[in-house]
Amino acid sequence: MPATYNTLYLDTRKRLKQAGIESPQMEAKELVCLAAGKSRERFYQDLSLYASGAVEAKLEELVSRRLTGEPVAYLVGEWEFYGLTLTVNRDVLIPRIDTELLAERAILRARTAGPGAHVLDLCAGSGCVGLAVAANVPGCHVVLADLSEAALRVCRQNIRQNGLGDQAVCILADALAPPPNGLGEFDLVVCNPPYIPSGDISGLDPSVRDFEPRSALDGGADGLDFYRSVCSKWGPALRMGGSLLFEVGIGQSADVEVLLAGNGFEHIHAWQDTQGIWRVVEGMIPIRNIFS
Repeated sequence: MPATYNTLYLDTRKRLKQAGIESPQMEAKELVCLAAGKSRERFYQDLSLYASGAVEAKLEELVSRRLTGEPVAYLVGEWEFYGLTLTVNRDVLIPRIDTELLAERAILRARTAGPGAHVLDLCAGSGCVGLAVAANVPGCHVVLADLSEAALRVCRQNIRQNGLGDQAVCILADALAPPPNGLGEFDLVVCNPPYIPSGDISGLDPSVRDFEPRSALDGGADGLDFYRSVCSKWGPALRMGGSLLFEVGIGQSADVEVLLAGNGFEHIHAWQDTQGIWRVVEGMIPIRNIFS
């Protein structure tokens, strides 16, 4: 006998919960919507209707893939971040709620910089942080930079679908090398780099280890390779008084603060996320008196 959409949803939620999925209610809804080709609003309207056999078969395929570890964001092909709907695929990390603190601090700093602020999102991935800034700071100019051409294709798609083409552009840049010639200076450089120690990657949850791009995870032997490079090489990309904002991993805040201080940054601060983890670190290029 055919099942209603509500029955499919409840059965899917139960299977996901039994498998230890962290957000079974949200993921079950997303998978049923995807299988049926329905919007979230339409899904709620059609809960009492019967689903076709084709929808049931598609849902079974999706649930099977999810239970083998494939993240629901990659199955759906999009994810919400700071009020934006972003395209995601296996070429970029899935935006995390933890990273919204970095976006929040970047938005505040860009607003402080004033009209026409120039912002660089280095190691941009999906472009989630830089585009959150562009969407929330009218008139600012954002450059999304990444070494991966595949990631930049995702960035360009996210610029288009969020209507931010007047504020955001993409460039190819390597955070482990000095800034490209002619890049210019920015009021803010925001960076969420790879920061997992190489030896820890094998122990990550399979949904991360086996599906998300290793190049966006691996921060070198101690997880700090990108912080060392950006602190030592990317200062020239900042104007005097400009800020460098990092997301950091658990237990890395103090080391990153030392790196910033050792490379001439001042007014160094750190912020905790909602779990009490020191998640964002900022340093500022000092303003020097040219007559002193």
